[in-house]
Amino acid sequence: MTDLQLAIFDCDGVLVDSEAISNTILAESLTAQGLPTTPAEARRDYQGLLLADIVVQAQGRLGHRLPEDWLERYERIRADAFRRELQPIAGAAEAVQRVCNSGMAVCVASQGKLEKTRLSLQLTGLDRLFAEPARFSAWSVARGKPHPDLFLHAASTMGASPESCVVIEDTASGVTAAVRAGMRAIGYAGNGDEDALRTAGAECIHAMDELPQLLRLE
Repeated sequence: MTDLQLAIFDCDGVLVDSEAISNTILAESLTAQGLPTTPAEARRDYQGLLLADIVVQAQGRLGHRLPEDWLERYERIRADAFRRELQPIAGAAEAVQRVCNSGMAVCVASQGKLEKTRLSLQLTGLDRLFAEPARFSAWSVARGKPHPDLFLHAASTMGASPESCVVIEDTASGVTAAVRAGMRAIGYAGNGDEDALRTAGAECIHAMDELPQLLRLE
């Protein structure tokens, strides 16, 4: 295998502990519109989807359209909750720094909009590790995860070949996207479904401080 040149990190659930916050707000927002949803159901049914796809699926379950301003209000409420509660994933900053110290380039590639990634990184102090040109969003490509478009776009922009990239993900759809892109996939199973990550093709870690050793950066 070609020596690794680029580590591509997902944001939500890998760098920042945002999933519980997002799923709670999503469940409350959908329940208020007449679609009873628990945080666990929100995670099961919608995690890893683009917001536009969440709207389509929710409207299909409701049988009618959500209010025109529903998505805008959801994003605003979520951002306010992030400002109160968001924390970095334990060991994430140290793991990314170790990767950088090894000479590898790093970037972040998320299903979320760039504005959300920027806010998440700023609130958790991780913005110092990922310059603006090294942040990528599925909203900038034709298809989000589980399609490979986002990761291929990130690698091309960063000047790395797919086979020289490693992707760190916490969802099966993200791992599938990495595999389809021809990249090595590592699944962070600290808060996720390890069986689903492995089935999708990932090597798994349970804490971010395991990453440098798995990448043989020791």
